[in-house]
Amino acid sequence: MTISSNSPKLISFYNSPIGRKIITGITGLGLSLFVLVHMAGNLTLLASTKAYNQLAHFIDGLGILLYAIEFILLGLVIFHAVIGISIRLNTFKVRPIGYSEIKSAGNPSKQSLSSRSMAITGGILLGFLILHLASFKFGTYYTTVIDGVEMRNLSRLVIEKFHNPVYAFGYAGVMVMLAVHLRHGIWSAWQSIGVLNSKISPLVYAIALSLAVLIATGFIVLPVSIFFCFTS
Repeated sequence: MTISSNSPKLISFYNSPIGRKIITGITGLGLSLFVLVHMAGNLTLLASTKAYNQLAHFIDGLGILLYAIEFILLGLVIFHAVIGISIRLNTFKVRPIGYSEIKSAGNPSKQSLSSRSMAITGGILLGFLILHLASFKFGTYYTTVIDGVEMRNLSRLVIEKFHNPVYAFGYAGVMVMLAVHLRHGIWSAWQSIGVLNSKISPLVYAIALSLAVLIATGFIVLPVSIFFCFTS
């Protein structure tokens, strides 16, 4: 009976504009945390290819826990993308006017290129994610032996990929799109879950911008450094 009585409430919450914004905000924050951790892991390669391969080997060794994490991340991506698209489509139906005519009710306005291009940057990031997984997770499986343990030589694959200027600078370009997406997305997520007020909103907006730049810069450093500084 409890499940039955709660189910309509959950469905109504999911279908409501507020509910969808909250879900988008929570999933967005979860994905932002992941990309921050992922960025930090990537930078290990700049310190040591050995440490990078060992980190990748450790992660692969998580087994069923890794599958569970990947399943959760996949769910977050799908939920975030589907609901984000539905919100944008509903916005066009309710207010089918040009971006140049959109005005914010807030003061100061948070309308910006970042906020108005969320659907575009989100679509680019989704397409990039598919290519990224195909290139690295399911890419060529080189092997190496470190301290007597055979493991995947992921660093070799990464260095190989980023010596291709199209991939290296294309990757950097997409990370700029990531920064644009995160700049508004992080702030909007906190706004959606109702924790902002007029006093802390500017601070959170500044933090969101700083995190967006930090994350994007961390990702861009790797391909640029490999392209110009690493030998193939």
